[in-house]
Amino acid sequence: MPLTIEEFGRLVAAKRGSRGIRSAAAEADVSPATMSRVENGHMPDLKTFAALCKWIERDPREFLGMETTDTHDTRRAVVHFKKKKTVQVETAKALGELILAAQRALRAREDLVGR
Repeated sequence: MPLTIEEFGRLVAAKRGSRGIRSAAAEADVSPATMSRVENGHMPDLKTFAALCKWIERDPREFLGMETTDTHDTRRAVVHFKKKKTVQVETAKALGELILAAQRALRAREDLVGR
């Protein structure tokens, strides 16, 4: 079961603890205003989401409802959205599933041809 955006915000707030938001935001490489919005349950853009997941040391797939067991030799994929700062949860989940399926297919192909 995926974690909700509200739970994500609570995890960010818990990691920040009693520290000031400016200090924590600088450490997480996001703006203080953005960190505050996420802590209050607002959906971050993908770059912010990735930075905060790294900062709280959680796998982004936990929040997207995806399996987190396949982590060896995973290539990273970055998606840029030019017009919208955020995407709908369903869209992010579908994109994540698509990227992971493509990675599995590529790995299977490489195993088949022996790289």
